[in-house]
Amino acid sequence: MPSLGDLIAPRRMGRDFRWLLASSWTSNLGDGIALAAAPLLIASLTSSPILVAAGAMMQYLPWLLFGLLAGAVADHHDRRRLVMLANALRGAIVLVLVGFLVTGQATVWLVLAVAFLYGTAEVFADSAGSTLLPMLVKPADLGIGNARMQAGFLVANQLAGPPLGAFLFAVGSFWPFVLQVLCVALAVVLISRIARTPVPEHDGRPSGAKVHAIREGLRWLRHNAPVRTLVVIILVFNVTWAAPWGVLVLYATEYLGMGPVGYGALTTASALGGFIAVFAFGWLEKGVSFSTLMRVCLSAEVLMHLGFALTTSPVVAFVIMFGFGLYAFVWATISTTVRQRLVPMELQGRIASVNMVGVFGGLVIGQFIGGVLAQVWGLTAPWWFAFGGSLVTLLLVWRSISHIAAARPVLDEEQAERVADEDEPGAGGMPLPN
Repeated sequence: MPSLGDLIAPRRMGRDFRWLLASSWTSNLGDGIALAAAPLLIASLTSSPILVAAGAMMQYLPWLLFGLLAGAVADHHDRRRLVMLANALRGAIVLVLVGFLVTGQATVWLVLAVAFLYGTAEVFADSAGSTLLPMLVKPADLGIGNARMQAGFLVANQLAGPPLGAFLFAVGSFWPFVLQVLCVALAVVLISRIARTPVPEHDGRPSGAKVHAIREGLRWLRHNAPVRTLVVIILVFNVTWAAPWGVLVLYATEYLGMGPVGYGALTTASALGGFIAVFAFGWLEKGVSFSTLMRVCLSAEVLMHLGFALTTSPVVAFVIMFGFGLYAFVWATISTTVRQRLVPMELQGRIASVNMVGVFGGLVIGQFIGGVLAQVWGLTAPWWFAFGGSLVTLLLVWRSISHIAAARPVLDEEQAERVADEDEPGAGGMPLPN
């Protein structure tokens, strides 16, 4: 019988994958702690819905400013070292915030500035980090690899982190951020154990020509319809998703009357649903087409927004969040796997950064819209906006989803031979999604 470690990270995926997984899970725990503690800190300093939403906006705005540059940097340098450096900077920035909290000198404007600087470092960490998995495992193992990475996100970032962050914030406003610094520091140590990652080969263009590198990535994306459409879907759905999520802390504590700990528990409910999806993903990947799963996930999100707009019951809110975790995990794993399988290795950083610009660009736009809607029409207005916008978008892209799920990468002769070898009987190959 295989050990628990083999079930979580199969030996065929290698030791470096285990170090990457451990680092990712540790970092996600720190981010999960801040997921609850940071909005609570801002809400304790201001009652303005716009400023509360701005807290998340300031962390996501750097993706619009530096996302494409970060992708080009990741494609021309040692990606492991970039992750280590960027995470070290994240820890240092949070440590500064701890100093202001301990001395009682923190203001809402200081917290917003810290959120922006932290988000800037995170742009470079995530852009480089997203390219490591395709470098460490075979294409056939990307599905299970992404599932394990998402499992860590759900357990650490969504399940364990938020209630711990809310509890520590109730003890003292600086304690959750102290623990976050320790988690980020440990993540740096763990990822340092990965063997040096090679810098992808390029066409001889100097690595300093970042503008040309960015254009090269955008040109590839423009001519690849499946990946381009996937990026657009993610952008629009993040606008509609972020509108109510930016003021979720106010919706939970004021509209539903759940209090700080209840707010942390609400975000944890989604992780519980995702935890169940972790164990079901292997069966889903083998038994259900990716196109069907993608349509089910996006349809469920439309219904989730409607449910939150209509309910006034904390119990119903918990049920909806549980369902959100079920489908959100599956969607994130599938969309990431599809993109990684279709993008050439030398472009992984740039295309991943474009995708993340869409993700966080959508979050910035959506949270601004949500803050204004909540300020003018109340805390349920962002949910109605999310429901209408996501429904229209789903209807427009319904047919395109089949083309995205069925797409195949364009391989050169050497890559085609390598994939053929992996798909031979007994090689442990997994077919690409249908």
